[in-house]
Amino acid sequence: MLHVRVITPPSTTDQVLEVADCCPAVVNVISYPGAARRPAGDVVEFDVAREAANGVLEDLKTLGLKDSGGISVEQIDLSISTAAETAEEVAPGDPDDAVVWEDLAARTAADARLTWAFLAFLALATQIAAIGALLDQPILIVGAMVLGPEFGPVAAICFGVLRRDLRLIGGAVRTLVLGFAAAIAITLACAAVSRLFGWIHPGDLGVRPLTSFIIHPDHWSFIVAVLAGIAGILSITAGKSSALVGVFISVTTVPAAGNIAVAIALGHWSEVNASLIQLGINLAGMFVAGTVTLLVQRVLWARYGLHVSPVRRQPRRRPPRINPRRRTRPKVDLVRRRPRVRS
Repeated sequence: MLHVRVITPPSTTDQVLEVADCCPAVVNVISYPGAARRPAGDVVEFDVAREAANGVLEDLKTLGLKDSGGISVEQIDLSISTAAETAEEVAPGDPDDAVVWEDLAARTAADARLTWAFLAFLALATQIAAIGALLDQPILIVGAMVLGPEFGPVAAICFGVLRRDLRLIGGAVRTLVLGFAAAIAITLACAAVSRLFGWIHPGDLGVRPLTSFIIHPDHWSFIVAVLAGIAGILSITAGKSSALVGVFISVTTVPAAGNIAVAIALGHWSEVNASLIQLGINLAGMFVAGTVTLLVQRVLWARYGLHVSPVRRQPRRRPPRINPRRRTRPKVDLVRRRPRVRS
């Protein structure tokens, strides 16, 4: 279940309540007239099944509440209510399979931004991967995969392609390109300093039986990237963050970036080309798989989701607000009589 809080002007409160009343998957409707202070207005709260959230949010957005009020959505971890159970039974499908598109839009927009935290995690992951490639240690390679945050911008690109949002696509591509460029540059600088001190030598990138898959891209690399892209999108849309860890372990984007840096520092240019191909294959596979997965989910939910046609009702008449401090006297019609004149 999702908890929705709406701040609405008094002029649209009845329409907000109508949206909630017309959806059978909405329960626990509460109205607080005049409770909101900034922005001023009424507050309406209700719980809605995750499967029916898209239709309800779309109806609320058409009322212009983004500019005149506000809409907040929270995940309910525990709800002990028979009415809530009935609402979830009315909505088709399972809550874990439902895609709340507004939530996905907010998450992908946040992941598409280039932040210092994103650069720091990607640079650290790339350096760990470079050390793992030098020492031929798969454990370090796996750790670098888990630490890498590159799937967020990949998902943002897929969602931007689905919605034809060029701004979102451009921001996510910029984040990926600048992020990997900065991470490779930092790792290259560290590798150059290490070679200057004599800590690493060109022979360290010789025979590496345990991590040689980084420099040997093939059709299996693309297949694994496609499967990882599908799993990653499903984990984000269904809220299964634990499954997203498996996506990070599956793809070799960060290990390829780390190997590019040390290969440049040690002069192994053939490995640089192979790692670039590996990086491109993995990103391309995730792009294609993620976009197709989102498209299939949108088609299925548009066909089998809960469709609620709001019933137009007469607007509710709200009782006039009476100020108890103001005392009013009843109006009495006084008829003035003319005095009788005695003759």
